[in-house]
Amino acid sequence: MNPNIKYPLIGCISIILLAGMFAAGLLIGWAFPVGSGSGLSELLKPDSPIPAVSNETGTSADLEKLFEPFWQAWQIVHEDYVDQPVDDILMMQGSIRGMLEALDDPHTSYMDPEIYKLEEQSLQGEYEGIGAYIDTSGEYVEIISPITGSPAEAAGLRAGDLIVGLDGEDLTGVSGDVVHSMILGPAGTDVTLTIQRESLEKPFDVTITRAKIIVPSVESKMLEDDLAYVRINIFGEDTTRDLRRQLRDLLKNNPRGMILDLRGNGGGYLDTSIEVVSEFVGEGVVVYEEYGDGQRYSYDAEPGGLATEIPLVVLVDEGTASASEITAGAIQDYERGILVGTTTYGKGSVQNWLPLVNDQGAIRVTIARWLTPDGRQINDIGIQPDYVVEFSEEDIENQNDVQMEKAIELLNDLIAGKLQ
Repeated sequence: MNPNIKYPLIGCISIILLAGMFAAGLLIGWAFPVGSGSGLSELLKPDSPIPAVSNETGTSADLEKLFEPFWQAWQIVHEDYVDQPVDDILMMQGSIRGMLEALDDPHTSYMDPEIYKLEEQSLQGEYEGIGAYIDTSGEYVEIISPITGSPAEAAGLRAGDLIVGLDGEDLTGVSGDVVHSMILGPAGTDVTLTIQRESLEKPFDVTITRAKIIVPSVESKMLEDDLAYVRINIFGEDTTRDLRRQLRDLLKNNPRGMILDLRGNGGGYLDTSIEVVSEFVGEGVVVYEEYGDGQRYSYDAEPGGLATEIPLVVLVDEGTASASEITAGAIQDYERGILVGTTTYGKGSVQNWLPLVNDQGAIRVTIARWLTPDGRQINDIGIQPDYVVEFSEEDIENQNDVQMEKAIELLNDLIAGKLQ
């Protein structure tokens, strides 16, 4: 495994996007009908060459015997299934999907061509949809966080909300990827979600109008008392460039301290997270990756960071996930800044996205788990902030950002030398 490879750290944390015109109620596979005359049946005939296998897997003859029941089932469907002709493309995709589901890893999955395209687009910061990060790995799709200024935020969706129904259809037993596809639709169209919220006894419906969403990777401004504020929304391809440009502009104002806001940041590219940490941590290991064979790789901070000395407070919440947890964890381990908010999401496994041949989508495979510089596991645990600040229902209704207020208070104390 090449430790310098560029891959996303989002896993099953997705963005609800637009994929064009979909008929209401259609499941994902039905959106791409391809006739069996496509030639795929010739490619997948039982007498097709068996790929070479390693000694750990067995000989080619062993593999051929292993797949005899598969080809038998394939043949039975083609000969006996009531509705002919069957769609070979969808059967092939379903086979891959089932194979990966057998691993019982919620973050290893198949992405059909359209979903793969949309997932890649999500890291570019511009798309159409309701504007929310979601986790598709559970029994129901879970809202990780609505994107600031999005229809999802305007509709009042919150982190932890479960989507248990859609347009009146119960989603019990429906896979997360299918639900993801069912939410897709053109800007200007409506989708009604049935939401189960932990604080409420009964589910409720909310109708959201899809829209074009533009998410800047980095936002910044000067606050009162000469304090700088930087918000990173996603760790995309342009994030490092945008961050460095905005840090330069902020530092021209000689700020006394800085607040780094990672709330609702669902992740992004590994190399971007290393580069972002390097702007705040001067040196040392940023993150460790442990692979299934026991190998461990370390990624070090890069020299030349622009904000390695300024007093720093970092805002995190339950929507802070994956690459943003790498950032928060490194800053906390090196005592470079103070973390304020709520415990992060706990996405500590690393996925590689591997495109499949013939433009048949990609597979998302868990390849490693990562640890903070102090060796802390994050997966399913999250990062506990130094100061826990939660929103009350009254805070939410009145739009009081009590976490930001606490961050400003602590940053002023840190500048004044009241905190060690």
